[in-house]
Amino acid sequence: MSPARGEIGSSFERRPSCNVEDWRKPACQPISPLAGEMSGRTEGGAKDHCGRAYSFRTEAFFCSAFIASPTPAFAHASDRGHVLLLPTGYYVAGGALAVAASFLVLALLPPDFPARFWRRRLPLFAFGDGARAIVSLASFAGFAILVAAGLFGSRDPLSNPLPLAIWTLLWVGLVLLQGLFGNLWSWLSPWYGPWRVVSRLFGKREIVNRKTWRPPPWLGCWPAVVLFFAFAWFELIDPAPDDPARLAWAAGLYWLLSFAAMLVFGYRDWSRRGEFLTVFLAMVARFALLERNEGGRNEGGRLSLCWPGAKLSDAAPLSLSGIAFLLLALSSVSFDGLSKTFFWLGLFGINPLEVPGRTAVMGIGTFGLVLTFVLLAAAFILAIVLGQHLAGSPHSLRQAAGLLVWSIVPIALAYHVAHYLTALLVDGQYAVTALSDPFALGWDLFGTADIRIEAGVAAGAGSAWWLWNIQAGVIIIGHMLAVLVAHGLAWRLHPIPARAALSQLPLTVLMIAYTVFGLWLLATPSAG
Repeated sequence: MSPARGEIGSSFERRPSCNVEDWRKPACQPISPLAGEMSGRTEGGAKDHCGRAYSFRTEAFFCSAFIASPTPAFAHASDRGHVLLLPTGYYVAGGALAVAASFLVLALLPPDFPARFWRRRLPLFAFGDGARAIVSLASFAGFAILVAAGLFGSRDPLSNPLPLAIWTLLWVGLVLLQGLFGNLWSWLSPWYGPWRVVSRLFGKREIVNRKTWRPPPWLGCWPAVVLFFAFAWFELIDPAPDDPARLAWAAGLYWLLSFAAMLVFGYRDWSRRGEFLTVFLAMVARFALLERNEGGRNEGGRLSLCWPGAKLSDAAPLSLSGIAFLLLALSSVSFDGLSKTFFWLGLFGINPLEVPGRTAVMGIGTFGLVLTFVLLAAAFILAIVLGQHLAGSPHSLRQAAGLLVWSIVPIALAYHVAHYLTALLVDGQYAVTALSDPFALGWDLFGTADIRIEAGVAAGAGSAWWLWNIQAGVIIIGHMLAVLVAHGLAWRLHPIPARAALSQLPLTVLMIAYTVFGLWLLATPSAG
C-alpha cells in the first residue's frame, strides 16, 4: 500500500529504469523542489524522475534551504509552495469594481440586450451520433485499464496513471474542455457504450426505451447531490484519496453501482438524476462556446458557435435538488481553498507550518465542507428573497431561485479552473508520463515515459506573477459573465426594466463579495 496522502513525509520508490549509478542521466536529474508543492500530489515533498523524494517546508520559498527530516504535508492539487508577494489589494478592489461596473452597464443598456446578444449564432457543421457508442466503449476500456493499473501498478501517486487521470485529467482538464467546447462527456461517458451493448445483447428493447421503474418525480436529482458530496468528501477529507489501490476500489465500485442503476431506471433517467459527473458536466456545458442543435432520431445535429452563457437563456428553473447541487459544486471548491489557509487552520489552533496528517483534521474538514455549503446556500437564498421583495415580484421563491441559480454556473466554472490550474500544469505532465507506462513495467507506449517534468511552469517568482494574474482574471471574468447571465434571467422574471434591475441588486452584491473572497483565497498564505 502507498502512504496515505498527507500522512507520510517522503517516499523513496524508484522507477526500474533509474539506478543509483544513473544519476547523471537527464531523465534522472532532480527537478525543482517547488514542483511537488505546486502539484500537491507528493507525500510531503517533490520527487525527481527516479522517484527520489525531497522534503521541505514553507520557509523554503524564502531561504531555499533543504531540511533533512521529512515534514507532514496537507497535500492537494492546488497547494501553493510559496506566499504570493503581490499588491493583492489592488486586484481585489479592481475585481470588485469590475463586477459592479458590469451590473451598472447592463442596467443602462436596452432591456432586450441580453436576449439579442445570446441569439447570435455562427453555424459550423453537422455530425451524427453513430460513433457515440464506440467512443464510449473505448472510454470504458481505458477506464478498466486505469483501474487495473491502480490495483496492480505503482503505489506512487505520481507514477500511477489512475490518480492522475481522475484528479487531473478528468476533474480538471475535462471540466475545462466541457466549459469551452460543450458536452464532450455525453460521448466519453464509460457507461453509455456498455449499457447499449447489454441492452442489445439481451434483446431487451425496453432497456433502451424504458417506460417503467422510473425514479419518482419528487426524488429530483437528490441522489446526485448525495453522491457529489461523497465525492467531495473523498477528495478533500479522506486520508488517502491519491492511493492508487484505494482509488481503484472506489472508482470501480462507483462504476458498477451506477451501471446497475442505469439498467434498472434507464440510462437517460439515472444519468440526469443520480450520476453526479453527468449532472455536473451537463451543467458546465451550458456555458460552452459551442452548441449542438439536436436533429431527428436519425439526423445529425448542427454545431454552432455561440456566446458564453447563451445556452442558459432558455434554461428552465431548477428544482430544489438542482439548486442544492449547483451550490454544492461551488462551495466544495471554495472550501478546498479555504481549508489550507492560515486563517482557517488558526481558527482551530493548528500551526500552519506544522499541519498534522489528514486523519487528524477529518472532523474539522467535514464540518467545514458542510458549513461552507450552508453559508453559501443561506446567502444565495437571502439575496433572492431581498431581490424579490425589492422588485415586488409575483413569482414564488422556488421559481426565482431555480432560475437565477443558473448564474452560478460561470462562477463555479471560473473557480474550478482558477483553483486547479497549477494541478493541470504540473500534474498534467506527470499524467502524460504515467500513461505511457501504466503498470510501471518499463513500457513507453506513447514515447513520453521519460520526459522531463518542467516544474518551472508553476514555480518561481516569474511564474507566480503570470499564474496568479491568469487565475485572478478568470475569476473576475467569470463573475462578470455571471452578472450578464443573471441580468438576462431576471428579465425573464421581470419584463419591466426597473424591476429587473432592482431584483438583481442583492445578487450582485453577493457576487461582488464572492469575487473578493475568491481573490483573497488566491492571495492569502496557505499551508502547502
